[in-house]
Amino acid sequence: MENVRSLADVSYDAIYQAYHEAFAEYEVLLSKDQFWVMINRRGYNPSLSFGAFDGDRLVAFTLNGIGYFDGKKTAYDTGTGTLKEYRGRGLAARVFNESLPHLKNAGVEQYLLEVLQHNPSAISVYKNVGFATTRELSYFKTDAANLTLLRPLLPLGLFFERVDLSSTPDMETLWDFTPSWQNSFDSVKRQLNDFRFIGVYDCKRLVGYGIFEPYTGDITQIAVEPSYRRRGVGSAILAKLLEENRCNEVKAINVEPKSIATEAFLVAVGIPQIGKQFEMIKLI
Repeated sequence: MENVRSLADVSYDAIYQAYHEAFAEYEVLLSKDQFWVMINRRGYNPSLSFGAFDGDRLVAFTLNGIGYFDGKKTAYDTGTGTLKEYRGRGLAARVFNESLPHLKNAGVEQYLLEVLQHNPSAISVYKNVGFATTRELSYFKTDAANLTLLRPLLPLGLFFERVDLSSTPDMETLWDFTPSWQNSFDSVKRQLNDFRFIGVYDCKRLVGYGIFEPYTGDITQIAVEPSYRRRGVGSAILAKLLEENRCNEVKAINVEPKSIATEAFLVAVGIPQIGKQFEMIKLI
């Protein structure tokens, strides 16, 4: 019988191999470097991540990110998978259930995950083990060549200036919704050198900003003060950031639908919605 234990002493190569085998049926797999960047950005903690082993072989895993969300110490499902020949044995549930006491002992108060809305079987499993839906999230993606942006020109009197994470209190005042785990300031800080930042100012006041990851085409955050919207500020920010794009696609993951302005802006610049997720939380 497979045994469940922490991934604290498991090499990154072994974890990537398990990921590669578990998702071999997918059309696009992350490279080893891309996979490392993704899980690191999301706060991967080997000591509080767990897997099922057949001998020394990792055959099922849950990679947990650890951090804070809504003021509570939180575990986040950075990646869960089971090798094809080991599916149907309940290993994913075993790994999750046996990890809970360890997470609780580490002071974790809640478990956070996102699940695609077109995966009703997974949603049902999560609800059955105590997860509740906290909000709906949309994701948008297109080929970079499909964008309908103009040059990064700002209205008269406004100017670009680099913004950094010391300005987070000013940036938060521009939000229509709280960024998801992977788009939070904490996640950005974990891979700070991978991101580009730009702010738009009216005199000394921040009225808009964007955070972008050039090598993945990820629009991590973009926000404009309501009174400055529909004046080309958002388009100018995005056009400025995309000057550094190194990816053949552009995407915005986990936009909350209550931000009608954000969704309308993304569609207007040529980035369509391609799917939806549920954010779900279980108290520990």
